[in-house]
Amino acid sequence: VFYRVGKSSLIKALFALAPEVEVRVSKKPGHTKKMNFFKVGKYFTLVDMPGYGYRAPEDFVDMVETYLKERRNLMRTFLLVDSVVGIQKTDSIAIGMCEEFSLPYVMVLTKIDKSSKGHLLKQVLQIQKFVDSETQGCFPQLFPVSSVTYSGIHLLRCFIADITGNLKTDG
Repeated sequence: VFYRVGKSSLIKALFALAPEVEVRVSKKPGHTKKMNFFKVGKYFTLVDMPGYGYRAPEDFVDMVETYLKERRNLMRTFLLVDSVVGIQKTDSIAIGMCEEFSLPYVMVLTKIDKSSKGHLLKQVLQIQKFVDSETQGCFPQLFPVSSVTYSGIHLLRCFIADITGNLKTDG
């Protein structure tokens, strides 16, 4: 069984308030073959990379590794984990790459609407324990989200606005 993590769906949900940004979502996994760049005004650029699981492009490792290693203005890498199945072997490889390159990264748990609250809680606690004990470059807070119900999307948007210097606060 192959799972889709919902990368393009998450990007579409993040940009739901910006109708001028067109995000295509395929019905089939592995549709993103090249990096897609979404410029957010003059503020920052979000880069959608191909997924590293099922149907990953053949040049995935070279393309992504080179980009991650050499991109000096990379503020944060967002690693998407399917909350239904938890951290898979391919996720562990991606985490290892982020740790090896000392990249600041965040874990976003997708599809939180797809399982029971009990199962979701178990997964969140398990992944949080992993982040706390096994990682150094991972932001300590997980971001559970649903691209269907938009649960957690606002908080993730605020986090992105904060790390890119675009969060307006009083004071």
